[in-house]
Amino acid sequence: MNTPSTKDSQVSMRLPGELKERIETYAQMTGRSKSHVAMEALAEYLDGRLPQIADLKQAVEAADRGEFATDAEVQAVLKRHAVVKTPVKKASIKRRA
Repeated sequence: MNTPSTKDSQVSMRLPGELKERIETYAQMTGRSKSHVAMEALAEYLDGRLPQIADLKQAVEAADRGEFATDAEVQAVLKRHAVVKTPVKKASIKRRA
């Protein structure tokens, strides 16, 4: 994370009151400035979102070229990442008469 310097730019934005209060609370709790909290939160957000958008754009371009994964390839990836769960057997329920 970069620390503020004289080369940093200034940005002004409107925030809902509740979000402003949350930033102020967090800043007080951590001993950081509101500016630092906002900068840190925005950097973390963009660190996650920018690669997602880049990957999505690449996937759309590949799909436009007709490059699709087979069902078996999709299932292998899902299984590797434990997204596909093995079916759970239902327990038999005995009803009382």
